[in-house]
Amino acid sequence: MTAPLLVCRGLTMRFGGLTALDALDLDVLPGEILGLIGPNGSGKTTFFNVVTGVYAATAGSAVFAGADLTRLTAQAIYRAGITRTFQRSRLALPLSIFDNLMIGNHRRLDHGLAFNLFRRVALKAQYESAVDEARTLLATFSVPLATRLFEPASAVTMIDRRRIEICRALISRPKLLLLDEPSAGMTHEETRELMDDILLVRGRMPGLGIILIEHEMNVIERVTDRCAVFNYGKRIAAGTYAEVAADRDVQQAYLGQE
Repeated sequence: MTAPLLVCRGLTMRFGGLTALDALDLDVLPGEILGLIGPNGSGKTTFFNVVTGVYAATAGSAVFAGADLTRLTAQAIYRAGITRTFQRSRLALPLSIFDNLMIGNHRRLDHGLAFNLFRRVALKAQYESAVDEARTLLATFSVPLATRLFEPASAVTMIDRRRIEICRALISRPKLLLLDEPSAGMTHEETRELMDDILLVRGRMPGLGIILIEHEMNVIERVTDRCAVFNYGKRIAAGTYAEVAADRDVQQAYLGQE
């Protein structure tokens, strides 16, 4: 059997008297797309924030690729190979698309003063390589977008801004990608296109694990291998979409009691 990429055991996050994550157990396998679903306030984004070091867990552990990251900083977790997007756009809109992508590529760029001042040939080669890589990655999502690499991010549509955010998360070549409602603010057709992009990227990056928070159930059904359902900070069900959709606890969490 394939060893899990991410293993969470008893993961707990409390804010004063509020328990946002309650002794959560969750595994993610290499190469799979795991969907997280649940009502608003059920702990999905809090889980992302704990795993990526935005919040320090109150209790429990998160082990990634065999290393305990529970007490690591967000920067160290990024260097370990976990990246994410956010529900609300975090692009630097006045900057070019290329500059936005390079914000996500710090781990692989040489920032040394001596390198930048005295090794100009090597710096030029690094820049040209970064441009080629950024253009190739963008072209995976949209060939027309890749031709606009040096235009400001503010000049493109919402779906292209989402594509840029995902590419910014992917350009450091992570092992695990966390997507927080990537279809927010988009039409059904744009959502379908973006999910096509995500499936294409998964096929081209073997071993990349993806955790997807999404409220559109047709999206979850179409793109995920497994789902985990949260409610009041607990995982109340896990399995394929068909299995969790038939679960009485899941139906009650979404629809309430009769």
